[in-house]
Amino acid sequence: MPHPSHAAPGPELLGTRLRLLLSLLDSGVAAVYEDLGLADVRPRWVPYLRTLAAEGPSSVQALAAATGVTHSAASQTVAQLVREGLATVAPGADARQRVATLTDRARGLLPSLDAEWEATAAAAAAFEAELSYPLSALVGEALDALERLPMRERVARAAPHLIRPAE
Repeated sequence: MPHPSHAAPGPELLGTRLRLLLSLLDSGVAAVYEDLGLADVRPRWVPYLRTLAAEGPSSVQALAAATGVTHSAASQTVAQLVREGLATVAPGADARQRVATLTDRARGLLPSLDAEWEATAAAAAAFEAELSYPLSALVGEALDALERLPMRERVARAAPHLIRPAE
């Protein structure tokens, strides 16, 4: 059976195709973790682990800023790290603040994760060199554009009759 074309069908399937792209990238990196004997490590955790290794104990808010995600996403990831025994969380100076710290188990994984990180960065650069435009730059531009004008507002402009007025 011939491989289906991955030519762009158009913007109407953008979200679906981005989820496929992310799935392919993540599953490839996860397979490397399996090769390293780290099958229980998820690719999305590694930026947090490396940040904690470099910066030391950090608030969830600081981890969100360092990894470029929302506070909610960072909080969920830190909770996963705690469940997996890779981090601990304690109250910060402000009782509302939570501060994450690496466990000894996580520190033991860092040499392998650092080697994987370097190899993945080199592979990502080679991957981007195959593209007509660097994906990392395009993703940055897309995030900036959606920060300026969120997708809901874009849909409202395209079809105002579909959007319920604010209460």
